[in-house]
Amino acid sequence: MNDQNQNKQKQRPEESPKNSLGGASAAKSSSGLKKLFAKRWVSPAIFMAAAAIIVTLMWIYQGSDPAKPTTVPDNSTEVAKGEEGEGQIAPEDEVDVVAIAEDMKWPVASKQELQVETKFYDEKASETEKEAALVQVGTTYSPHTGIDFVDPSGQPFDVLAALNGKVTRVEPHPLNGNVIEISHGNGLVTVYQSLTDVQVEEGDEVSQGTVIAQAGRSDLERELGIHLHFETRLNGKTVNPSQYISE
Repeated sequence: MNDQNQNKQKQRPEESPKNSLGGASAAKSSSGLKKLFAKRWVSPAIFMAAAAIIVTLMWIYQGSDPAKPTTVPDNSTEVAKGEEGEGQIAPEDEVDVVAIAEDMKWPVASKQELQVETKFYDEKASETEKEAALVQVGTTYSPHTGIDFVDPSGQPFDVLAALNGKVTRVEPHPLNGNVIEISHGNGLVTVYQSLTDVQVEEGDEVSQGTVIAQAGRSDLERELGIHLHFETRLNGKTVNPSQYISE
């Protein structure tokens, strides 16, 4: 019995330092974590790591589902200057459109009295002509997708419907100014931008030569002052208006 009591008494002093050491170690660890989180760079680093993990998981999830597109389709044609539409022109569409557009006229009363400030960017043109048909948007240059008309005296002028059709869009745009679009069937659409004093509404049927607005201004081509930006589009793709209009 005495031997057992003596053994217990010897064990107790040895156990106490272990508990004390464990408590000190835990306290030291807790204090270290507090000091670590107190540093300014720790929280942003944790946030960035978590964000990277989330983005990686989303990328893996999206890539594993073939039914989901990896990009959002852009159906907008608002910023038309410097932005070509999408879609290919089928041969039969070309025949149909030429048939209905052979009598298209310039959207102004007298082209001879106006000045063509910027031409349509034509891939078949010379390098000098193509360079002159580039439009600066911010720090980049984009192909000009229409034809810009200005009055040499800086005065406004009438904008006319280039062909019979139905007005399918009338609205202001933050860069292109007031915009009118007229649909002529078979995928052919004429677009008129940088307008003021708009005379038509969406849904109106217009005849060729009808005054639809006055030439105005736009933020995108502010340096031109009062002008008209005119486009023709076939199945969503901008095409050179000159191929439909005989001078």
